[in-house]
Amino acid sequence: MTHSLHQQFLEPSEEFTPIPFWFWNDHLTKQEIIRQIGDFYEKGVTGFVLHPRIGIPKELVYLSDDYMELVHLAVKEAKRLGMTVILYDEAMYPSGSANGLVVKGNPEYASRGLKMVEYACKNTKKISLKLPREEKLVSVQAVKKKSTSEIDLNKSKLLEYHGENIEFVAPDNEDWSIVVFIETFSGGTIRGIHFGEDDGEDHAPTSTDLLNPEAVKKFIQLTHDTYYIKLKDYFGDTVVAMFTDEPDILGRGATPGLKPWTGDFLTFYKQNGNDERDLPALWLEAGEQTVHIRKKYRKTVNQKLTESYYKQISSWCANHHIALTGHPAKSDDIGLLEHFQIPGQDVVWRWVAPEEGKALEGEHSTAGKCSSDAARHRGRRRNLNEFLGVCGKESAWALSPGDMKWYMDWLLVRGVNLLSPHAFYYSIDGSRRSHERPPDVGPNNHWWPYYKFFAQYMKRLSWLMTDSTNQASVAVLCDEDHLPWKIVKPLYENQIEFNYLETSLLKRACSVQDDEISIVNQRYSVVVIEDCKQLDTNLIEKLQTFIDGGGEVIINLASNSASPVKGAKTINHEDEVVEGLPKHLSQEINLFPKNTSIRVSKVIKSDYTFYLFVNEGEEQYEGTFSCQEKGKIERWDAWSGTIKEISLQKQSGNFIVPLKMDRRSSIVFCVDTSGEAMINNNFPIKIHKEELNLTENWHVKAQSTTMENPVLQSWLNWRGLEDYTGTVVYENNFNIERVKSIKKLHLDLGDVYEIANVFINGKHVAVNMWAPYQSEIGASFIQTGINQLRIDVTNSIANKMDEVKMKSGLIGPVTLEIERYIEE
Repeated sequence: MTHSLHQQFLEPSEEFTPIPFWFWNDHLTKQEIIRQIGDFYEKGVTGFVLHPRIGIPKELVYLSDDYMELVHLAVKEAKRLGMTVILYDEAMYPSGSANGLVVKGNPEYASRGLKMVEYACKNTKKISLKLPREEKLVSVQAVKKKSTSEIDLNKSKLLEYHGENIEFVAPDNEDWSIVVFIETFSGGTIRGIHFGEDDGEDHAPTSTDLLNPEAVKKFIQLTHDTYYIKLKDYFGDTVVAMFTDEPDILGRGATPGLKPWTGDFLTFYKQNGNDERDLPALWLEAGEQTVHIRKKYRKTVNQKLTESYYKQISSWCANHHIALTGHPAKSDDIGLLEHFQIPGQDVVWRWVAPEEGKALEGEHSTAGKCSSDAARHRGRRRNLNEFLGVCGKESAWALSPGDMKWYMDWLLVRGVNLLSPHAFYYSIDGSRRSHERPPDVGPNNHWWPYYKFFAQYMKRLSWLMTDSTNQASVAVLCDEDHLPWKIVKPLYENQIEFNYLETSLLKRACSVQDDEISIVNQRYSVVVIEDCKQLDTNLIEKLQTFIDGGGEVIINLASNSASPVKGAKTINHEDEVVEGLPKHLSQEINLFPKNTSIRVSKVIKSDYTFYLFVNEGEEQYEGTFSCQEKGKIERWDAWSGTIKEISLQKQSGNFIVPLKMDRRSSIVFCVDTSGEAMINNNFPIKIHKEELNLTENWHVKAQSTTMENPVLQSWLNWRGLEDYTGTVVYENNFNIERVKSIKKLHLDLGDVYEIANVFINGKHVAVNMWAPYQSEIGASFIQTGINQLRIDVTNSIANKMDEVKMKSGLIGPVTLEIERYIEE
């Protein structure tokens, strides 16, 4: 192992910094902007997404000279410090409207939708339509009704209309309806940056027709060109990307019942294989074909959005030497990331979380793989995830540092390598600022003094997951707008890596040679299919070629009776997928004992093999894993910044690697196949353990309150501290003899709420921010005789911000385990 690679991991380049959203949400001053940037820099955060947010005073007009002067100041300061800036393309969100300026100058560019109006008809029906000027008749049809909500689509008729007059004679006195399809303004808005411009408020900015390329062109002129004129000297250097945020075709709060539409979209709709007579099935049930019709419509809308919006903005970014990043509206809209130079996604609203199976279940559980696999299969170096937004648990601000670490690990082990915390607040002055999509996960939270630990951790693992090749051999076939999660859950739980592969990419971008499917740097020997209904003729032919060359395809048939692909292996339920895999894949990373909470990613970087293990569960894991590579193995700890060679055992030709993982922990193993493994043939050193109980005799100080020997409990139960938010100091003494025989000490604080900063004899030991609150203490910290233990405990800021009464303080029990060498 080269010293250089060690150094790159321990002190990674600032390219790998977390890049948090920085909410500009109050009166802005030059002095405060510079101060806050400096504060970020000191904590190891050397980048930010500059995000205007609700709370900016009305006199500071979005994109005005005064506004852009402040933006220039921030970018210039970032440049001076060698920091990275991502510009945000909207005032608040969703993107595409320039805070309403697009529509303000061009009312015809307001977002549009298609509505269906139904007229019951049993005999002859005459209709005279009088449409407002802003509405347009798109299609008129007669549909045979089978029930109130269901039609016989095979009997639908396109009706001719002349002017505003429509007439239809229903055959055989049956139940028919005339359905009229009308293009209209959606009435949608976006969230603005001034008070009074939020959802449902009178001055909420009007959303833009994102399916209209001319409207999008106007958006680019107003926003992107304005930024470039002011900041062109920084583009491609300090300014590295433009962030677009979940563009919404209809806008927020749009008229209910509308479907996304735009002028002359009917022509585009039909050109892409849709039938005009299928339009009623977007609202009414039409039997088995309903799902297919609606899916095809969604894909057509996404194709139009891609061409009108994403592709146009991506080209602008490329031409101005920056990347397009950000994310679409849905967690599994992987196809919409086609034109992102830095594909992205969003983990928000605690839809993903450690509890209730949310890590692996539901559409949002795919968000991490959505961005990383989109990047892998398009040859993009980086992929981004905006995360932590509105992820408090018990209350809005109740996001613990342990859960923050969990989200980081959840993303990193799935291949995300650019983390964008949501968010750092310029101000939390006033309830609307402090509770606008909380919590602040940076300067205004209680972990900020220790944030450098988090920043360095994110940098180290982002470095590892960049310019490395993922070694997954399993591709899970997916649609462009849906990532299956049920069939991958058993893969996660059995430490089997996979990547989502879009059907469109398999058809147009993958090569099949013998038993391997290749795309960019990825190679797959197995394809897993959750739903074979997504297979068309071209896909079946490509999969057949793959099988004929020796590849394996596993199809979950569910209720289907026969496989559409000859030679494919079939299963009847998602849980059977692991049994269907070749043995060498299902046992490639073999944990003993088994554990369903351990995740793993295997990558090759600089000719070395790396295993990243993450514990997503709530319990400690202690066991082993079998490593098929032979060579020297080192244990790299991204949190503590330590590297240590480990000794192994050999079994059946494989190396058996010890694996111990606490709750909320990760570990990296680096395999150097050119080196020689250190085999453990030594007898263990004899150790004697003794334990000191430190539950009593505490001295406690909080503000002006001092307590002697209190019972360790939540300080909310102590008079005078019922509403306290801050830090309480706990001190105790313990006696140690025969210091020279001590190997190490293990301090266990028991239950703590929420951060414990530990000192022994005035020397800093550790900052513990999540359970288990444990620290290994070297003998050098200890002196013969009386030793002083001090613990500064800081509780959750939710107690102050949300006025809740969450547990606070050192609860214990506190124990000190002493390991001594046994003298022979």
